[in-house]
Amino acid sequence: MALLHTRRLLAAPRFFTAAANRASSWWSHVEMGPPDPILGVTEAYKRDSNPKKMNLGVGAYRDDNGKPYVLSCVRKAEAMIASKKMDKEYLPIGGLADFTRASAELALGENSEAFKSGRYVTVQGISGTGSLRIGANFLHRFSRTGRDVYLPKPSWGNHTPIFRDAGLQLQSYRYYDPNTCSLDFSGAMDDIARIPEKSIILLHACAHNPTGVDPRQEQWKELAATVKKRKLLVYFDMAYQGFASGDINRDAWAVRHFIEQGINVLLSQSYAKNMGLYGERAGAFTVICSDAEEAKRVESQLKILIRPMYSNPPLNGARIAAAILNTPELRQEWLVEVKGMADRIIGMRTQLVANLKKEGSSHNWQHITDQIGMFCFTGLKPDQVDRLTKEFSIYMTKDGRISVAGVTSGNVGYLAHAIHQVTK
Repeated sequence: MALLHTRRLLAAPRFFTAAANRASSWWSHVEMGPPDPILGVTEAYKRDSNPKKMNLGVGAYRDDNGKPYVLSCVRKAEAMIASKKMDKEYLPIGGLADFTRASAELALGENSEAFKSGRYVTVQGISGTGSLRIGANFLHRFSRTGRDVYLPKPSWGNHTPIFRDAGLQLQSYRYYDPNTCSLDFSGAMDDIARIPEKSIILLHACAHNPTGVDPRQEQWKELAATVKKRKLLVYFDMAYQGFASGDINRDAWAVRHFIEQGINVLLSQSYAKNMGLYGERAGAFTVICSDAEEAKRVESQLKILIRPMYSNPPLNGARIAAAILNTPELRQEWLVEVKGMADRIIGMRTQLVANLKKEGSSHNWQHITDQIGMFCFTGLKPDQVDRLTKEFSIYMTKDGRISVAGVTSGNVGYLAHAIHQVTK
């Protein structure tokens, strides 16, 4: 007993010391953060054993068998790159020159005055998210007229933390009308007309995320005129060029129109969706400037911003995208493939509406085909979304947004039946 008592006494100081160390931890005040709403949907889907289950939350393209899809032109570009046995040295701070020039030409158009005159600067970013963050940091450091950024309501969920964490102030303007599942154009125009002059406004170039609702060209013209009158600084997010309509020029129309109207925009691009380069993280950030000399000064400051962030961007995705954009036969193959992906999404929208009518639904589902791009705001309410999950193992975010990429010719009938059951 005496020996046991001695051991306890010897052990006690170690126990109390460990407890004291835990109590004085540098991170004891750190709270558990909320789970990502989209990743949470995927985790719940994985745990479901229902063979008919559907994941309509994931923001990545799937083929008509519901499988991840690698473009044929990407495989050929990879083979071309491998055959050259190139090194793996660091890229320059601004990225791969063949990639940044091709990205600017893709966005602006080969006949663009801004492109031809060289009054732009494009740097490589870490896909769309990283490119947006470069721009946000640039605005925080160099915007002379305030740090308010106006986002459409709603906007992509990551826009808020990207700009907020860069030190900018978030504001909003009306964009989506939940009553009609369409663009609240009059509300948007009223709000934009009241935005303080020289503020920053973010616009989705095409395939608005999460609603799939885009302005028509005539509406874009009115928006551009109001933006110019208010002297607003426009930041375009273009993550879906080619993937929205299947036409790279149509999807870039708004960006090009604004520039033609003398509005010098900022632009973020991503190759995740339109080339399927999700994990390669290939993207670009562009600033349209007054002249080539100003572009050189802006470029120098972008490099100074990038250097302490990640030093220089990843190599492989930029090489793949550059090979596709700069090799005529690969570029043509890509244009066919990206149109095929866009057409499949458009086709699934049409089939979903047709199947809802076949089920006998009396609701007006026209907004499903009016919207464009990967995502669709269905108009489903949170309680209906819960029923879809509990009764049919169909997973989506609570706001009723679905990724149309998760719909296939094999499950579209099941989805329509389930939606009808919870909405009739």
